[in-house]
Amino acid sequence: MGGRMVNESKFSEKVIHFYREGIPKKVKIPAAFSWIDPMDNEETIRCVKAFYSKYFDDHNPRTAIFGINPGRFGAGVTGIPFTDPKILAEKCGIENPFHKRFELSAIFIYEWIEAMGGISTFYKQFFISSLCPLGFLTKNINCNYYDDKKLQKAVTPFIIKSMWTQIELGLNRSVAYCLGKGKNYAYFNTLNEKHQFFEKLIPLPHPRWIMQYRRKSKDQIMDEMIAALRSPK
Repeated sequence: MGGRMVNESKFSEKVIHFYREGIPKKVKIPAAFSWIDPMDNEETIRCVKAFYSKYFDDHNPRTAIFGINPGRFGAGVTGIPFTDPKILAEKCGIENPFHKRFELSAIFIYEWIEAMGGISTFYKQFFISSLCPLGFLTKNINCNYYDDKKLQKAVTPFIIKSMWTQIELGLNRSVAYCLGKGKNYAYFNTLNEKHQFFEKLIPLPHPRWIMQYRRKSKDQIMDEMIAALRSPK
């Protein structure tokens, strides 16, 4: 499973197409929930094109790091996982019209990226995504696909199709990483055992959990996460 498919398109072109047109058709979900689809906004589409054209404009395969699903203040706005509007402008060099607020998970992710050698170096090797590429709201509050059993069941076929489509971008299938060692990993691992997306799936702590509950241990945890990416076991 380690080889990559032959495709003349650059990684940037494939991922932009994925976000614009390649995500499987949204399925019906329980009435209490609504979808977050960043691509409904033309400015978000512009930012996605600029970001991936800047950092993924090559044919290199990437190792994937999967979060849960987009939230309304980060990827739900910018279209780029774990990248809020402020970081997109100040660190990635892509100006945008969105309200410049930080998102906790994004702060940790970009500290991690800097510790791994910087944005350009990191993104030449890794592709950060989400297990479910679209997010959810309930009563105008962020929620995760696993917060409700009926929601999780409804979106599972959508997640499976999205995963296969993302693999075709040019992902390394020998190993992938899962942000979230609890419910996200348990669900992802079950799917991976059944569908064999990746030979090895390595769980890592979720950035929001670190920033909210383990901030005093942040540097130690980050060192462990850096080691996991540099030497997967």
